[in-house]
Parts: sequence; structure tokens; C-alpha cells
Amino acid sequence: MRCGLSLATTRLQALISGRSVVCHEKDRDRYGRLVAICRASGEDLGAIMVREALAWAFVRYSRDYVDQEARAKADRLGVHAHGAPPWEWRAQQRARNGQ
Repeated sequence: MRCGLSLATTRLQALISGRSVVCHEKDRDRYGRLVAICRASGEDLGAIMVREALAWAFVRYSRDYVDQEARAKADRLGVHAHGAPPWEWRAQQRARNGQ
């Protein structure tokens, strides 16, 4: 079985292969990193990846993909079949270790 990152990478490569990709800045995170919406030939890549459960809707910075994630979670697809997102898992580990 291929790991999730490999599956997500492969899918994203397929989505952008031979297509024009354009990203539009939406915001900056607290570290000054760009938060953007990227489209391949007009299709929102984030929406596709979240809908196919290959990525999470990172609601800390955006509510854009909440509906797509809710559907993927309800169907227990991809990343939602395995428990908490990485940032929640790390927080749980820190709490357990008293950090």
C-alpha cells in the first residue's frame, strides 16, 4: 500500500500535468507565508484534494473547503479513515508528554 503523501503527490501531479496553474494570494499566515488558492485550468486544486480526502481543510486559515471535507469525513475516505489530522495528533502528543 502506498502512503498518503505519495498518493496525494501522485494525484496532484496528475491534476496539473499539461495544464496551466495559476495561484492567487488570499492571505498570509502568522509566519508571513503565502496562503493561496491555486487552480489548474480553472479547477480549484485544494477543493479537489480535500474532496478526494487527500488533504485536510486547514480551517485555522480558511473555511473554503469545509463542505468538501465534511463529505469526505462522512464517507471515511482517505486521510479521514485514520484518525486525527497531523496538527491535532502532535498537540495530543505534547499534552501527553506535559509539553
